[in-house]
Amino acid sequence: MSISELERKMQEFHDAVTDVVTSDIVELKEDVVNHPKHYTQHPSGVECIDITEHMGFNLGNALKYIWRCDLKRDAVEDLQKAKWYIEREIDRRLRHVKEVS
Repeated sequence: MSISELERKMQEFHDAVTDVVTSDIVELKEDVVNHPKHYTQHPSGVECIDITEHMGFNLGNALKYIWRCDLKRDAVEDLQKAKWYIEREIDRRLRHVKEVS
């Protein structure tokens, strides 16, 4: 086998290994747009959006923040955000009651 043949075979091997490793890395990479970890790692195995898409905006957002609070770095911050949305929903409903009565 000549040196040029050996170099060609080494390049082919390198390319094949690179393709395999690259495809494995792409498969393992988190899908931060469609399925971020903090929405998909809940112990129930249920993804948050499967529940919240059937709710109104404020309650859906409150549940989202409660759902993921222990899966992110700052649970208290997420719980405060949930509280904000719940208070906003209470205010909205109280205004509606006043308008109807």
